[in-house]
Amino acid sequence: MELQGYRKNPCGDTQELNGTKQALWRKNQVLDLSSKGLSQADIARTLQVNESTISRDISSLNAQAKINIRRYIDERLPAEDEKCLVGLTSILKEAWITAAKTEDKREKLQALSLVKECYSMKLELLTNATVVDDAIRFVNERTKGEAGKRKDECRDKTNTSITVTTGDQVF
Repeated sequence: MELQGYRKNPCGDTQELNGTKQALWRKNQVLDLSSKGLSQADIARTLQVNESTISRDISSLNAQAKINIRRYIDERLPAEDEKCLVGLTSILKEAWITAAKTEDKREKLQALSLVKECYSMKLELLTNATVVDDAIRFVNERTKGEAGKRKDECRDKTNTSITVTTGDQVF
């Protein structure tokens, strides 16, 4: 399958990229093409590389996506949640002030409708905060578990001993 705009070397046939830039360019192309529904075999043919290279690129992209999701859940999501709550509280305050001051029934109903909507949104955010906390806890436990597993593997490798028996002696 040949797609327009995709070629093996983005600098043309006469220029070569160094290995890191070539790999980065290829991974970006793999991500783009896979998002368009192409199979690994189609991507390999399009980029004129071995299918195992595409498979490694996809594995690398998946690993990076997991890191990005963990970072987002751990670092950005709680702050974004807090900003939303603060913003909704400000809107609620203004809506209550408007509802209290206005003489126009239509404006009062609109302000009270906004109050109701804000309370619903705050309740949803606060309910989802439990989900966010669970996600953060899961990421932290998973990260600790993987680190502990790697330590155990290293310890097993370094503590492995070889027993050699020659006659009556054990070394």
